[in-house]
Amino acid sequence: MLDVSYEAPGERLAELVSSFYRLDFAGDHFSELERADRAQFRFQLKGHGEYHFADGTMSPSFPVTIIGPTTAPVLAKSNCPLSIFGWGMPTAGWVALMGNNAGAYVDKALDARHIFGDWIMEIRDELIAASDFAEQVEIGCLAAENIFRHKSTAPFEFTSLVDAWLISDGDPSVESLANQSGLSQRQLERMTKRYYGLPPKKLARKYRALRAAQSLAHGDSLDETGLALAFYDQSHLIREVKQFTGLTPGQLRSGQSTLTRATMKGRRALGGKVSPLVSES
Repeated sequence: MLDVSYEAPGERLAELVSSFYRLDFAGDHFSELERADRAQFRFQLKGHGEYHFADGTMSPSFPVTIIGPTTAPVLAKSNCPLSIFGWGMPTAGWVALMGNNAGAYVDKALDARHIFGDWIMEIRDELIAASDFAEQVEIGCLAAENIFRHKSTAPFEFTSLVDAWLISDGDPSVESLANQSGLSQRQLERMTKRYYGLPPKKLARKYRALRAAQSLAHGDSLDETGLALAFYDQSHLIREVKQFTGLTPGQLRSGQSTLTRATMKGRRALGGKVSPLVSES
């Protein structure tokens, strides 16, 4: 009843879009955890629902919804069939979109019409009328290029440095990031919280847990990925993975969450076409 398709954004949008995707759900009751993730731009083509964030707040899904970076799992719910087209946003894309407001929408959703007005609904109508996912990706690429027209304001140098740091090691050192960036610990914490939603240490924990979850879901050995030594013991692994995905390693291995399994499978299939931070987490 659930089908999720993914496509890489292409070279021109690679720094602003992590991947395009389409989700279709044919059932009457949808209730799935979305792991902690990067920001999302979503067009609700069919149906409606709601997002329940870790702090207890709830937001309805809007015809076009922007979701900021999430620091914990989000429960997505609906009582009708769904069709959603969207794209993930690397941090540079998120900041290019939101500018100085980026830090205000961590773990929150907002109605894209408040930013783009009727134009964004015209894009939604085009996506609904499209014949297939490939045509929707073409429409999405053109829309994204317009949406990110202020991309020159994005902190590409800083986010590239942080993204590389996040995948450089199973347990990257905050001190090494400070040395590479030339920023003080306080400056570094302020910037990562503003752009990524988390201070450096917890940001590293988030992506370490997501990388481990991706490996576990596919039956890979953490020893082979270099992540095994990043966790003190099995209980530490379980706590960290569950904090950021909402699932235990055992549940990931058994494929208990249909959405999580489809998400991880789709992103991994993009390996070599997108940043390893996307395909490996």
